[in-house]
Amino acid sequence: MPAPGSGQPGAGHPGRGSAHGSVERGNAVGWGAILAAMTRGILSILLLTCSNVFMTTAWYLHLKQKEAWSMLLAIGISWLIALPEYCLQVPANRLGHVSGGGPFTAPQLKVLQEAITLVVFGVFSVVVLKEKLRHADMVAFALIFAGVLVSMVGKK
Repeated sequence: MPAPGSGQPGAGHPGRGSAHGSVERGNAVGWGAILAAMTRGILSILLLTCSNVFMTTAWYLHLKQKEAWSMLLAIGISWLIALPEYCLQVPANRLGHVSGGGPFTAPQLKVLQEAITLVVFGVFSVVVLKEKLRHADMVAFALIFAGVLVSMVGKK
């Protein structure tokens, strides 16, 4: 074993420089990568949720304003509301995708986005549009959530 302070790998540190020491360092790097991917995944989900609030508002607020807004005005206002949605959605997908260090494949991001859309839309429908969700709607949402679970299972 090299003497402590000799400048050689593993000097004064049992296990360092050995196969065992490399595995320990590899695990530390592995856990760091997992934590980074989880952080990117959570941030991606938060950004997708915020983007869906804008998109749902852009797509459905005009239904409450039918008498006050002409069709052309509703289109213009909806486009203005949708712009921030894209400013959130694009970074959300880049952060969340495996090519950017995130935990999700493109199909997983799409399925996840649809589930988030349903949650946001359900709240919007009840709170803003004052429309109750029917039992059939809730069953349909549950089936889509089951699809999200299926998509998230397995290797990437």
